[in-house]
Amino acid sequence: MLANARLLLAALWAGSVWAVSYLAAPSAFAVLDSTQAGNVVGIMLTRSAWLAIVLAVLLAPLIARSTDLDARRRRWLYGLVAGMLACSLIVYLGLQPMMAAIREAAGPAGVRASKQWGTFAALHGVSQVLYLAESILGAVLVVKAR
Repeated sequence: MLANARLLLAALWAGSVWAVSYLAAPSAFAVLDSTQAGNVVGIMLTRSAWLAIVLAVLLAPLIARSTDLDARRRRWLYGLVAGMLACSLIVYLGLQPMMAAIREAAGPAGVRASKQWGTFAALHGVSQVLYLAESILGAVLVVKAR
């Protein structure tokens, strides 16, 4: 029973990262202007970060109480959960606020017209790398959670 719950939560977490990062966000930017798309994606990423926190809190005791896990596999799972949570929190608490401040300072002309476009693009690039890392860690978590 605990193994099934572990797998379900791991799949939910990894699937939500994949859905937001590779389906919803690019789709929003494909059909909306960049300001609207940025607002929509920002909301999705905030909800994704909160989901990551909840799932990490739920997974940790499941891992701790699972009798089917040896110490090595348990450490792997804890490490994967911590890594995924760290990626999510770095983006949510660190990068997103900085990017939002740049967007706000840019005003109606938009970020691309701003002097801070280079900084914004760099922060966005780091964010994408962290979501890629979280995606890979999520795939490993799903495989190891079984």
